[in-house]
Amino acid sequence: MSSTDLLLLCRRLLDVEVTPLNWHPGLAGTRILRAATAEHGEVIVKPHRSPERHTQEVNAYRTWVPTLGDQAPRLLAAADNPPAIIITAVPGIPLHHRTLDTEVEQDAYRQAARLLRTLHAAEPPRLEPDWTAWLAQRAEYWIHQAADHITSSFRADVRAHMRALQDLGPLPAMPCHLDFMPRNMIHGDDGILRLIDFEHSRYDLPARDLVRLTTRIWPYRPDLRDSFLHEYGHPGTRDREVLEHCAHLDALTTLCTTTRR
Repeated sequence: MSSTDLLLLCRRLLDVEVTPLNWHPGLAGTRILRAATAEHGEVIVKPHRSPERHTQEVNAYRTWVPTLGDQAPRLLAAADNPPAIIITAVPGIPLHHRTLDTEVEQDAYRQAARLLRTLHAAEPPRLEPDWTAWLAQRAEYWIHQAADHITSSFRADVRAHMRALQDLGPLPAMPCHLDFMPRNMIHGDDGILRLIDFEHSRYDLPARDLVRLTTRIWPYRPDLRDSFLHEYGHPGTRDREVLEHCAHLDALTTLCTTTRR
């Protein structure tokens, strides 16, 4: 969608007097509009790259995100054609762009832990479908996508971990964010952390929401790990196994998405 399309969509669905404030780059060449409205204050108009992403984010905003209260945006409007949403803008900047005192940063991670724990409990766990089997199948898709960008040894390693993951199942699936990283945690001047970007959200293995923190941030900041897990709870044996196996899947998918750009 073009910048003009986003503005027209906001005027059609929400407020004819909307005023564009700025534009932000989105994924895969998309643009996101931040605008001012009379009734709802500042809003975000976000297009989706696919109907699947649109369905997932709309479902999350309608069913799970309200449990987070004012620590997440509210869905104001949604359009299926073209797929896009309008949500309230939350104050602050992404946590990974903040320079914070150690104690303030640790508090932010404690808030993040409470948000994730609340999200995971937004609906009852499910055992069907078997997400361990589904993830193993998805790994084969990504292996095919990676083609010659990965070595035969890495390919074999991923497959071994996916077999081990599947042997653990079926495991309970819960509402998950699946892009739970500081870039999607907005830290306000009021010290409140707010969670955004739910387009990947779906039922999945809850330990997957910890994979990127575990592999990309906590090795360098064990204090943030300790602050987070003090609130969230320490993973049990089974969750630690899921983390280990899914870290290899995350490395594979990250490689594939990076080489596509």
